[in-house]
Amino acid sequence: MKKSLFGVRGGRPGPKAATALVLAASMVLLTFTCAAGGGDVPDEEAGLPAAALVDSSIPCESAILIEQTTGQIFFEKNADQRMAPASITKVMTLLLVMEALDSGKIKLTDMVTCSPHANSMGGTQIWFEVGEQMTVDELLRATAIASANDAAVALGEFIAGSEESFVQLMNQRAAELGMTNTTFKNATGLDAEGHLTTARDIAVMSAELLRHPDITKYTTIWMDSLRDGKTQLVNTNKLVRFYEGTTGLKTGTTSDAGYCLSASATRNGLSLIAVVLGAKNSDNRFGSARGLLEFGFANYAAQPVPEPDPPLSPVKVLGGVRQEVPVEGRPPEVMILEKGAGKELKQTVEIASEVSAPVEAGQKVGTVRLMREGVLVCEYDVVAADSVEKMTLFSAFDILWRETVRMG
Repeated sequence: MKKSLFGVRGGRPGPKAATALVLAASMVLLTFTCAAGGGDVPDEEAGLPAAALVDSSIPCESAILIEQTTGQIFFEKNADQRMAPASITKVMTLLLVMEALDSGKIKLTDMVTCSPHANSMGGTQIWFEVGEQMTVDELLRATAIASANDAAVALGEFIAGSEESFVQLMNQRAAELGMTNTTFKNATGLDAEGHLTTARDIAVMSAELLRHPDITKYTTIWMDSLRDGKTQLVNTNKLVRFYEGTTGLKTGTTSDAGYCLSASATRNGLSLIAVVLGAKNSDNRFGSARGLLEFGFANYAAQPVPEPDPPLSPVKVLGGVRQEVPVEGRPPEVMILEKGAGKELKQTVEIASEVSAPVEAGQKVGTVRLMREGVLVCEYDVVAADSVEKMTLFSAFDILWRETVRMG
């Protein structure tokens, strides 16, 4: 077994070893090893394996390819098969961290103290010593780039008080996202009985994580360091270095899970997420992910949603202080079509002929649908652009008085 950069339990490498590792990191990809319970292993060879054929023969147990912003599915294989996810689990860990940051509960500059429990994690780690302190930013880098288990647990403890409480939050958030086939038992992805999810559920939580644009400041870093350069971080996802447009996201490898990957990439406005579970080796993992992404980019395109034609007209208001209300469409940022299909779209607009006051701004009054050969490709709401109060005796008198003043 090769020695991991983050080492075998027992202490941080000495100065000579650290210097050697720094020099080696500038020349080759550093090799990680995993304890029997899990971790991630970056590949040593340069480049990527050939893209796998995207059909039932794709070399993994389970896979799915979706568009990131709409959730549109382009390919799936056993996507609802419950499997161990290894360190892809950390997608949920990172999501809860990003949500805590966005809500102001924690800050990137907050100092986190390592507990004995965080220090005890096996697999890939940064040798976070009991009592040692690092910032949330540093631990985010260790988790997102190098998949450090001790860093992930320390973040969970900082947010929820204990890993157990944090796992409860993970499962609660999974339920809110509709991840009905997912049960988390820890914050790391180390193999544990009942710690299971599916490719479909992973795609859902991956898309949710990517709604936080700052996460890609971490997931797209190839190499970094901690402790003033003494601890090197190398991304476990080789797509970050070798695949154009990669935005992340997370690898995973354990004896139960095999080789896994949630890979995200954006090209020409099209954002894809490819999830691969249960590959037998690393080449199969990256070859499958590459094949899925290239299939998506080759066959689909993101296009702007056309304006309604003819333009949307105001809707009549019954019993309001105004007789009509302007309306507006709420289209998605883009629509996803097979390449070359944009000119074949047919639009239908359904809008209420009248609404009763009171009318709230943003209230749905209709729907726009775009169809291609009878198949729905895009649908969005038409809503009231303003509020209209209900007419009362007082408001009627006020309107009458203002009209009298205006005319007089």
